Amino acid sequence: MRIVELTEAAKKDLLNSLLKRSPNNYGQYEDMVADILKRVKEEKDAALFDYTSQFDKCQITKETIRVTEEEFEEALGQMDEEFLNVMRRSAKNIEEYHKKQKRNSWFDAKEDGTILGQKITPIDTVGVYVPGGKAAYPSSTLMNIIPAKVAGVNRIIMLTPPGKDGKVNPGTLAAARIAGVDEVYKAGGAQAIGAMAYGTQSVPKVDKIVGPGNIFVALAKKAVYGYVSIDSIAGPSEILVLADETANPKYIAADLLSQAEHDELASAILITTDKSQAEKVSKWVDTFTKQLERKEIIEKSIENYGYILVAESLAEAIEAANEIASEHLEILTKDPFSVMTKIRHAGAIFLGEYSSEPLGDYFAGPNHVLPTNGTAKFFSPLNVDDFMKKSSIISYSESALSKIHKDIELFAKKEGLTAHANSIKVRFEENE
Repeated sequence: MRIVELTEAAKKDLLNSLLKRSPNNYGQYEDMVADILKRVKEEKDAALFDYTSQFDKCQITKETIRVTEEEFEEALGQMDEEFLNVMRRSAKNIEEYHKKQKRNSWFDAKEDGTILGQKITPIDTVGVYVPGGKAAYPSSTLMNIIPAKVAGVNRIIMLTPPGKDGKVNPGTLAAARIAGVDEVYKAGGAQAIGAMAYGTQSVPKVDKIVGPGNIFVALAKKAVYGYVSIDSIAGPSEILVLADETANPKYIAADLLSQAEHDELASAILITTDKSQAEKVSKWVDTFTKQLERKEIIEKSIENYGYILVAESLAEAIEAANEIASEHLEILTKDPFSVMTKIRHAGAIFLGEYSSEPLGDYFAGPNHVLPTNGTAKFFSPLNVDDFMKKSSIISYSESALSKIHKDIELFAKKEGLTAHANSIKVRFEENE
């Protein structure tokens, strides 16, 4: 891996390089996505089936688009029982963690006759997109469906592309069943996002779409925002390790490569205060890369977006980590909890050498759907709140309103909205 001194210029170049990976910078595909969405909106099932034939080389009809109970049972029968039990234990951890996030409606009644509050209700229908291209990710299926179940979403549907044989990846189906999905449909890509956003004869319109996908899925989600809500527009995976001289270089290298293997655009960065640590990690990266199955992907990822930055001080390293605002941040320092208190921007923070990033991907419980491309500065991990909506509750008695009605009338008149003022005024004209 390249080793670079952490300077302002190096940091600026790094940030510019990382931003190039954002889905917002792939405008050349927007027209193609817009055409797909337009056709799905107008032609509905006919367009969806045609695109499935084109892109997935699979013939789907209104009779076969929805996964049947028999297909679920077939998928479960193909799975290794030990793996199923691991997924069940993972699902339990995810559920227990997200249950702690759930909030309740509240009301505040005062003696003057004022009642204010907030009513919290789940979204009615949520659509979960699950990729099925280069690899299938049952873990993402669990992470997207379970928080929606905890929130109390009434109807959770899932769309995922079928294979050429017309079947869905068995691991994906098994995870969906464990997580508690209500319906699964065979469709992928931008056309699947369009089907959920607009509705077709076979696929119901949803209120919110969540889940990762390729650049076409990301751009489609961006385009349909407003017709429906979305979780986020996710970019390629990324990890940042913040380490001092006490960290184990072998562990650091292994953790960096855990993200580099996702795809060629994945980013793996180490910021360390120790030059010799940087050199040791670089050697371990080379050693591990030669041994790993996704060697070619890792090499391209490291070549394009792999960095080891050497900082003069821990304070400088922490500030750089905050500017990068990584999806995953590992803190491998002498006192990781102290460093953590100084971190302002990160999707998920892993503390200590036995809290490596894959722990969060698969098992610990916190959601692994995280903000990327620096959006951790203003976005949060997927959580139960993403599947809830809030309504304000306002109730005033006559006596409570009478004490402040002139204030409201004055405010409305100053804004030139006399009908607003009159709506309040008419209630007290007879008394005055």
